[in-house]
This record gives sequence, structure tokens and C-alpha cells, in this order.
Amino acid sequence: MDEQLFFKKLNNLWTSKEIFYFLSSLEVMSDTMASGALQRICKVEVDDYGLKNPGLLENEVFRALCFQFEFESSKLSNTGLLNALQALIGLCIDPQSTLMTSLLSESEERLGRGQLNAENLCALGESLLELEAPSCVMLEQIVNHMQERDIERWSPREIVMVYKILQVTVRKGKQFQNLLNRLNSVTLRTVSQLNPNFASVILNSLVVLRQTQAVRLVTALCKHSVKHVPYFTDHELVNVLEAFLYFGQKVQIFTEALERHVPRSIPTMHPQTVSKVMQYCCKKMILSKPIFDAVAEGFISNADRLTTDQIAAYIIPFGTLNYLPPSAPSLFRKLETVLHTCLRHFQPHTLLNLLHSCVLIQRYPINFLPKIFSPYFLQKLQAQAPGLNRVVMSQLTQLFLTVTLECPFYEGPKLLSKYQVKAFPTPHSSPDVHLFKRVKTGLLYLLKKRTYFASEVSTPYFYVVDIEIKLDEEGFVLPAAQLEEVHRRIALCVDDQNRFCAHSHNLLGEEAIKQRHLQLLGYEVVQIPFFEIESLQNTRKMADYLHKKIFPSTYGLRA
Repeated sequence: MDEQLFFKKLNNLWTSKEIFYFLSSLEVMSDTMASGALQRICKVEVDDYGLKNPGLLENEVFRALCFQFEFESSKLSNTGLLNALQALIGLCIDPQSTLMTSLLSESEERLGRGQLNAENLCALGESLLELEAPSCVMLEQIVNHMQERDIERWSPREIVMVYKILQVTVRKGKQFQNLLNRLNSVTLRTVSQLNPNFASVILNSLVVLRQTQAVRLVTALCKHSVKHVPYFTDHELVNVLEAFLYFGQKVQIFTEALERHVPRSIPTMHPQTVSKVMQYCCKKMILSKPIFDAVAEGFISNADRLTTDQIAAYIIPFGTLNYLPPSAPSLFRKLETVLHTCLRHFQPHTLLNLLHSCVLIQRYPINFLPKIFSPYFLQKLQAQAPGLNRVVMSQLTQLFLTVTLECPFYEGPKLLSKYQVKAFPTPHSSPDVHLFKRVKTGLLYLLKKRTYFASEVSTPYFYVVDIEIKLDEEGFVLPAAQLEEVHRRIALCVDDQNRFCAHSHNLLGEEAIKQRHLQLLGYEVVQIPFFEIESLQNTRKMADYLHKKIFPSTYGLRA
């Protein structure tokens, strides 16, 4: 049969049974046709979970095809040899079998003799990379042969294949930075030609190869990825998000593309991909209500099928970014149900992070706190990295303070003092230096003396107050050092951009709980957000603003 007609008929067959019936009707096939048949079988019988029907490997027609390739490998064309190798790897044939050994050996000989063209080298490289333990010698030979050709003329497929090979060889301690520099430069000029898969693979390679100096290429790839967001597979999207996180990229139009794509894709998206999307939003402090609302609905529907790490990845960003979705009551009822079922399966630090994130948004895990404060659990925390470091002890302390202040009915175990910190080391605790200085200058203009307010005051309750002003019973301002006759304490929270979600006026969870607790501890909390004062042009205007904010009626000074 004519090859063109053969492949036309072959590509209209959708089961291995149909393919075997078709092949058995032919008296003779070229090796190209035979290898094409193997590739078609691989395409219709292999999915994300592997081979659908392992029994097909025992089929007489399949075994006859394999016999031809095993014992006549030296007579095969390059295309027939390499297509067969690629298909058989996809069909999970044992790499140590005589069939695979024969094909790999023949491929290695032809590679050594320089008989493979650029397309052959790509096919061989892609096949080797699919093996669990690829031959680094052969991979290096492929790269060396590729370099004999003008790198400027490499196709996107060749570029991608070399990046993937370099990932493997660099892990083995080989150094190819000069080649990488040339490759990065050439790739920059071909970014616009890359399909979703190629863009994802290259970004992943740049992460693995730690190409932090390739800033222009990374930036171009991240911007190029925007138009591919609806077309990425789950695995490809995870690679892209990891690259954004690793290289610190923040492209607003990429976030907008995610907001259009993710909410409608949640029902079919793999939980690990959803977890990575939430990690991206959390790390970048991006409060995307469309994404968070859709993830909340997805959690309510599918929480029973999630791993403990995925449960944490879905929920923690809600606390970190201080957001309760419309479905919050159902969301946290479902979370409690799931925790009752699988609490013992959580790693200690994962469970602590999860429960701590809940209290940030006033969802109190009362039923689970006795476990958290138990000596046995605290020992497990200490035994697992990072141990009981300052951040972990701060989370424990804040949990304990929360139930003390907000859940007076809690009667379970308390947190022993040796596990409590004296002050919370939150990442955004100290306000921006320039903003802080402007506020203090305005206060000095307003109150006339620096002695009437104190800055960065440590409280007995673990929090640090940005600025504290004391008043007596009649409302007069007292010197900051005075300890007697203090009737009211005002805590000024100078909130710069780092205390809010990105491009938002929504306070982060860690700052929201601090201000809530300060109020419960008797402070009058006055928030001084950056967006209210950044346009004030001079000290007089700042003083007027502070006067209205802190003393809306009037104020007086006590000598």
C-alpha cells in the first residue's frame, strides 16, 4: 500500500483492535509504516495514567512488529528506528528488554558515526529524556552534534530539546554555561514563535538551570505566556507559575488572564494546579476575588479527594490575604468536617500553618487546639524541620492569644510560657521608613513636643505599636514616659503598602489580627493608611490630617 494512503487510513483508527485488524490485512509494510503504526497505538492506548490495556502487548500483530524491529534494527531507516524507539518507550516497554537494548544500541552507533540529521537528533534526544535513567554520554553527544550546526538556525523544537538535555546533564555536574548563554540569546529572538508547551518547558528549564541572569529572556517568556494561559495543560501552567515565583516576576496582565481562565476551569483542573495558583496569589499578595471565590466553591465540592498538603494550599491564602468569600460558612464547615476525618494525616507544621491562617480571619479551630497545645504535638513540631523557630513559636503564641482574647469559653490546655515569644516578628511589622518619618514629623508639628508620643512601643501582649499616645481621664495628652493617670491609649498603625494586598486597600491577615487584638487589649486603634497620606504635600497638611484622624473633636496637652 502507498505510504500516504496507509497513514491516511491509520490516522482514522481509534482503538488498538482496529489498528491490529488493519495491519493484519497488509502483506508488506515499510519500516516507516510499521513505526508509524506503533506510534498510533501509543497515541490511542496511552493516557496520563499510563497504558490503558496492557494486554495489547501480547497481541500477535504487535509482537510481529516488535520482532521486525528487534532483529532487523541495522536495516531500519533513521526515521523508522527512532519513531519505533519513541513509541515503545511511550508504551512502557522494559528498557532492559532485548528489543529496547537492540534499538538503543543501534541508535548509539548511528549517533557516534554522525549519521543522524537535526530532526533525528531531536527525536532521539526526546526519547532518551523519557527514560528513567538516560545515558548522559549519548545526551552529551547529541548536544555536541547540535553545536556543529549554526545555533542561530535552530528551530524552536531543537532549542527546547537542548534545554531539556542540559537540565539532565547539569544535574550530573556537567558545565555548559557558555552554551546556555548562547542558547538564551537565540531563544530571546524566537519567543514569539513558541507554542504553550515550548514556552512552559523553557521556563521550567531556566528555573532548574538557575538562569537568574537571563532577565530579558525570562521577562519576555513571562509576557508571552499571557496569551497561552487558556491553552496550557495543568502541568504546563504549574511550570509557568513556578517560574514566576522563582524569578520574582509580577505581570499584571498575566494575573488578569488567570482571573479569566481559572474560575471557569476549577471543576476540571487538577488539585495540584489549583494549589499552585493559590500559592502564586499568596506569595505575590494578589487578592483575586474571582479566583478565591471559585477555589472556595471547588473546595466545598472536592475537599474529600484532596491531600493534606492540598487542603492547606487551598485554605491558607484566605487567611494570609484576609479574605472571606461569599461561601465562607459552607467553606469552613467543610474544612472542619475534613479535619475531623484526616487530622492525624497532617504533617505538624502544615497543620499549624492551616489553623493559624484560620484565626487571622476570625475562624476559630477550637476543637483542634487541645491537640496543638499538647506536649506530644509540640515535640513533633520540634522534631520536624524547621523545628520550633521564632516564626513557629509566634504562630503558637498568636493562636493562644486569640483564644484568650476572642474565645473566653475555651477551657482546653494552655500554651506553656516556654513556647511563647515576647514579640511577634511579622515580616511587615516595621512601617516604611520614609512614610513613618513623615507621620512623626506631622505629629511633632501637631503636639509641639516629641515627648508626647512614643514610637515602636513594645507591649506586654507580644505586639509592637507603631506610635503610642497616652491621654488622661479628661482627654489631655500625657508625656509618653508617664505611667500614672493613663486613662486611654491610642495606637497609631502606620500602614504602608507592604501591609496590604497588592494593588488593594485590603489589609493582610497578620496586620488585621494585630489591630483587632490591640482593640481587645484596650487600645484605641487609629489606622493611618498610605493611600490617605501619600498625596499630602507638606507638614501642615499632614498635621491637619492627623488632628482630624486622632482627635476628631479637639485635643489638649497636660504639662
